[in-house]
Order: sequence, then structure tokens, then C-alpha cells
Amino acid sequence: MMSSLEFIVTFLLQLTVILIAAQIFGYLARFIGQPKVVGEMIAGVVLGPSLFGLFWPEWQQQIFPADTMPVLYFGAQLGVGLYMFLVGLEFNTSLFKQQARSAIAVSLAGMLVPFTVAALLCLWLLDRPGLFAADISYGNAALFLGAAIAITAFPMLARIIYERGLSGTSLGALALAAGAIDDAAAWTVMAVVLGSFGGGTLLAVKAILGGALYASLMFTKVTGWLQPLADGIEAKGEMSWGQFAFLLVLFAVSAYSMEWVGLHAVFGGFILGIAMPRGAIVEHLRKRLEKITIFVLLPMFFTYSGLKTQLTILADWDVMSVALVILAASVFAKGIACWAAARLTGSDNRTAMAVGALMNARGLMELIIINIALKFGVIEPALFSIMVLMAIVTTLMATPLFELVYGRHMKTKKPQVTPVEACSGT
Repeated sequence: MMSSLEFIVTFLLQLTVILIAAQIFGYLARFIGQPKVVGEMIAGVVLGPSLFGLFWPEWQQQIFPADTMPVLYFGAQLGVGLYMFLVGLEFNTSLFKQQARSAIAVSLAGMLVPFTVAALLCLWLLDRPGLFAADISYGNAALFLGAAIAITAFPMLARIIYERGLSGTSLGALALAAGAIDDAAAWTVMAVVLGSFGGGTLLAVKAILGGALYASLMFTKVTGWLQPLADGIEAKGEMSWGQFAFLLVLFAVSAYSMEWVGLHAVFGGFILGIAMPRGAIVEHLRKRLEKITIFVLLPMFFTYSGLKTQLTILADWDVMSVALVILAASVFAKGIACWAAARLTGSDNRTAMAVGALMNARGLMELIIINIALKFGVIEPALFSIMVLMAIVTTLMATPLFELVYGRHMKTKKPQVTPVEACSGT
């Protein structure tokens, strides 16, 4: 056991290494035209057993000893919970009123085809040891894999659209609306999987009904209850520390409520973010939360994920073959389905290809969903590592593909970047 002083010194060293690695790889990612989050994701993997632990195992063990893992885990979970809260604050429900027919068609295609492909893949994957939990049902395996393939990196998608000046265009409205619907559906399916996996019927009912009732309460009642607070902040032009503390307590209660019903804390943060009244209250929350969340806590999440990722297992051809099949199936199922749906609902070919490219990025959202699955024992470390690789590759592909099929052909416009996207690049 480490002494208190040793623990503090080791954790501070650990945090320093994490932050430096995140900034270096984030800068390199932006240097080659990629979102900063891609570099941070790669930095997390580099600090894990796939590279740092492979070549310098003693140093890695000294910097990331087992004693400090609970604190790193707490920081990682707090970071991803607050990040999903910020994503919820960015969630624009008015997008559903624009391009409604096309957005629904694209999102349905972007879910139905991946879930169909996942169902077919699971007929093969369930017979392979070390991927899914031994006692998982075919239905739960297919639902999880379908959600993991169907999910979209909504914040990254929004960043590309705002930076390219496409927020007021049909492409921007279509992609954002379809991405939002896709992610909402993927998280709903994941909630069903978590609620029904390994807990028995009563726990599954508690999780599913509890989550649905909680979301209904937040959207129908809590928004109205918070409106006077939002109006007061709007009138004064500032948020007091007492008001900020109250909202943090509300965030903690929301996260705990989702854990209590048997889901995951990130659902609570995301639902609260959507339910918050819009206006000055959102801007003040962003200013106080985004920097610590994006620059400090999220790199802890990437590192914690990286410490559980063992890409060395891909040296085994059996595992690599699974990884290549999942990657190819994910890219084609999502991209072609969204392209075809956009074409069938009236979009020109270039716009439809751009939608397919944007919807194919999975980024941080994929890492969140597979971390939850690993925590609940739905998947094993081998499949976790495969899905980390898939998340990184599909995220790396998104920007170059978008530029190839659409970006280089559009007129240059003045970038419009929202605060969260400007800081995070996710």
C-alpha cells in the first residue's frame, strides 16, 4: 500500500503525463487536419499496454500503479458525465422541424441497416470465445453491437458543420437532425441492453421503466421548474456560485438516479442537459464547465480506456480477422445506408455522400458506449479493443472523406464555432 504522500505525488505525476500526452497528440491531430479528439483518443491508447506498457512496462507500472486506478476511474467517469451534460446542452430539438422527412429517413436507415448487419455478425461472433460475456443472449449481443455500429459522433459532426459554415444549409440541418435521432436511439437501445443483461426480469423492468419515467419527468416538469432560475440569471446577466453549486448538485442527483435504476450515470447528465432551459444559463454553465471537462477530465477518460485496450491481441490473425470484418461492416452499413436514404429523399449525390461520411464517425460516443458495456460485463477485453480500433479508424476517416466528396467543392465561408466544439473538437 502507498502512503498518502506517495499516492498524491504519483497521481500528480500521472495527471501531468496524461495532460502532456493529450496536448501533444491533440496538436499533431490538428496539424494533419484531424479533430483534436482523435489525437487524445490515440494518446490514451499509447499510454496503455499497447505501446508504453509494451516497450517500457516498468515505467508504465510506476506511473499508473493499481493503487491510483480508483481515482483515475472517478475522474474519467466525472469527465464523461459532465461532457454528456454539455452535449445535452448543445442538443437542438428545433432541428427535427427542419428536413424532417429526410432526417427521419436517414436516421432510420442509419439504424436499421447496422442493426441488421449486427444481427448477422452475431451469428458468427457468438461462437468465438473471448468477445461477449459467456452468458449473454443472442438478442442482447445483437442489440449491443447494433448500437455500437449505429452510433454517431454527434459533437464531432456538429463541429465539422459549424466550422465549414454549413449550419444554415440543408446539409447541416439534415446531418445534425439525423445524427441526433441516431444517437438518441442508440442510447435507448443500450439502456435496454443494460436493463435486461444479467439482472433478471425485475431489474430489467426497473431500469427500462425507471429510465423512461425519469426522462419523462425531466422533459415535462423539471424544465419548467428550472425556468425561473434561468430567467433570474438572464435578467442579472450572471450566475452566482450558489446557483452553480445547486446545478452541480442537480447533475449529481440526475447521474445517481440513472445508476440507481440500473443504467449508467452518463444518461443522467445527458438527459439533464437536454432538459435545461436555453439562454444565458447554458452559456454560464459552458464557461464554468467546458475547460476543466475537456482539457483535464476527458483526457483521464481516454487514458483509462487506453489502459484497458490491448491492441497487441490484434497480432493474432483470428482476432484481427474479426476486427477487419467488424470495421468493414460498420463503415459500409452506416455510410451506404445513410447515403442511399439521403438520395431517396431528394438530396443530390454530393450532399448524400457528405451525409454518409459525417454519419460514419463514431469518436468519443463509441468509447463511452463500449466502456459502459465492459463495465457491465456485456463484452470482454478482446472485443473492447476491437471496438476502440473501430472508433479511432472511423473517426480518422470522417474529415478526409467529407473533404473529398463535399468540402473541397463548397465555397469558402466564415467559420461559426460554438464554445464546446471550439474547445473540444469532438
